[in-house]
Amino acid sequence: MGLMDEVQRFNTTEIGTQFISPDGREFAKMPVGGGRASPTSPFEILRGDLANVLYEASKNDLNINYIFNTTITKVLSNDDEAVKVELSDGSVHEFDSAIAADGQWSRLRKLTFAPEDVTEVDKGLFVSYYTVPRLSSDNDWWNIYHALESRVISTRPDPHCTIRAALMLMPCSEQQRKDWLEGSRSDQKTQKELVKREFADAGWQAPRLLDALDSTQDFYMQNVQQIRMKQWSNGRVVCLGDAAYAPTPLTGMGTALAIIGGYLLAGEISEMEKGAHPSQAFDGFDSKFRPFVEKIQNIPSFVPGVVHPRTAWKIWLLQTFVWFAALFCRTPWIAGWFDTEGIDPETHDSGFKLPAYPTLDALIEKSECGL
Repeated sequence: MGLMDEVQRFNTTEIGTQFISPDGREFAKMPVGGGRASPTSPFEILRGDLANVLYEASKNDLNINYIFNTTITKVLSNDDEAVKVELSDGSVHEFDSAIAADGQWSRLRKLTFAPEDVTEVDKGLFVSYYTVPRLSSDNDWWNIYHALESRVISTRPDPHCTIRAALMLMPCSEQQRKDWLEGSRSDQKTQKELVKREFADAGWQAPRLLDALDSTQDFYMQNVQQIRMKQWSNGRVVCLGDAAYAPTPLTGMGTALAIIGGYLLAGEISEMEKGAHPSQAFDGFDSKFRPFVEKIQNIPSFVPGVVHPRTAWKIWLLQTFVWFAALFCRTPWIAGWFDTEGIDPETHDSGFKLPAYPTLDALIEKSECGL
């Protein structure tokens, strides 16, 4: 796509992952150069920064029209002729097809698909993300700290002179799970109060991060779930990215699946026969990509529980394993033991072989030439 330099320009500056002991000191480091054994990728970029890179690269294309602060509120028709939608500004538009790329809780998906067509796979984990001011004592590592009662706190650098905090919790009782489910669906004030109460005694940087909750402007709480659909399309509407197959942040592959999926969908549309119904392209997209998506979504049953230990001895056991892993992953043949699905740091390879679409290449070349 010719955007690698821009992606690298917005790199978060994260130099690797390190684990923090109960007394606040690091005890295991996995530098970014450690291959797939390191949780940190050479291509760490914030979602907002990546969205801006893609927008800047496409905003002047005559074939693209961006409309901001507007959503689809109704699907008026979805038939053999067209898909007609009403927007939040009251205007009505007709299209050859509509692509639901509006995230895990896609509004367009809900307007088009029956509830039984979509399965939400709950991973039993709640995460709160937000930005805090950077201190002189902060570093450029992804710092991960395990507290008792299945709580994890992490801090990560960004290229904007701030720190990204994440507070993770796996409920330890049915009542706690109900409280967090209810909290995740509540207003932001209620969510922040819940986080303050649950992490008050967590230790490490919890006091600093909780103090920053009231002033942060980008707080977001997520009930970590996968999205699985029987079929990604219905008539002239097709789902893409997290709207179709959210793999959860546990895989580290959400962005890769979204971008690769976008390429495949565009390629299949470009190869359609003249006058054909778009379902022809949607079916090709589904059949080519679904096996790889399902492979990525196949998370072991012990994840994320294994990295959210509840008791002190389980935390010690996990930290001992992490210490040995960090020590041995510097040896190439041992590092292979820890390889997982994901982007290869050396070859940039996702593990999915991209098919060639000559018609799409020709269309892109014409667009770049202003034709």
